Amino acid sequence: MGIGTGIALFVIGAILAFAVNVDLGGVVNLSLIGYILMAAGVVVFIISLVMVFRRRQSVATTRSAVDPASGEQVTRSTRESDGPLV
Repeated sequence: MGIGTGIALFVIGAILAFAVNVDLGGVVNLSLIGYILMAAGVVVFIISLVMVFRRRQSVATTRSAVDPASGEQVTRSTRESDGPLV
């Protein structure tokens, strides 16, 4: 479930809530189902955004030392990521 799924749920819910005027004999309220789908879409969208931004965190480390043989300063940089970039 990703950002697209959240948007799709929201759009389908909005269509059911605002555009469909079908009476099913009081068994099913399509407007209520539409509102529930819209709320689920918002929740999925927010969770997906949090997960995307959480994966993009990275840590950069720089270490400096002096080489005892030559007396030159040596710098080594590394970069670590919490997860795959999307």
